[in-house]
Amino acid sequence: PCCQSPSHSRFPAGPQIVLSVYGPDFFGHDVVRGYGAVHVPFMPGRHRRTIAMFVPESSSRLQQFTSWFTGRRPEFTDPKVVAQGEGREVTRVRSQGFVTVSFNVM
Repeated sequence: PCCQSPSHSRFPAGPQIVLSVYGPDFFGHDVVRGYGAVHVPFMPGRHRRTIAMFVPESSSRLQQFTSWFTGRRPEFTDPKVVAQGEGREVTRVRSQGFVTVSFNVM
């Protein structure tokens, strides 16, 4: 298409929902369970989307152990990282399941 540059994703520009899912770990610390994003459909009607979730990982075994022990796991501080995907190719992430979202668009 004429209005997409190579830096844009295959989706048209538009609103997105960015998910940050948290839950307790073994020690009761609130830790990130997954991040994901989905574009809101433009067409009227009921839409269902399955969002692949992921979590950032520490880059070394020592950092992994330290983050597990202290309860301080790697997190994204800016939701734009999840929404745009730019720069994520240099971040180590692990797949963390799926979330299904239903939209009713008018």
